[in-house]
Amino acid sequence: MPADFQSADDLPWFKSSYSGGNTTECLEAALTPSHVLIRDSKGSGFPHLSVSAGAWKGFLVEVRGATRY
Repeated sequence: MPADFQSADDLPWFKSSYSGGNTTECLEAALTPSHVLIRDSKGSGFPHLSVSAGAWKGFLVEVRGATRY
């Protein structure tokens, strides 16, 4: 295992600033040098999704460009 390996449990997870007061329906993300980990905020012990930093950036570009209602 690489020396820089860090358990997902040890990473600083954060919620979107758009989550507002509704804390029961949020996603959390944690950043690593090459990936972004995503999980349900209600179940920190549940499995997480790992996407490349490039895929995450593309997702954010698309979301930010979407029409807001």
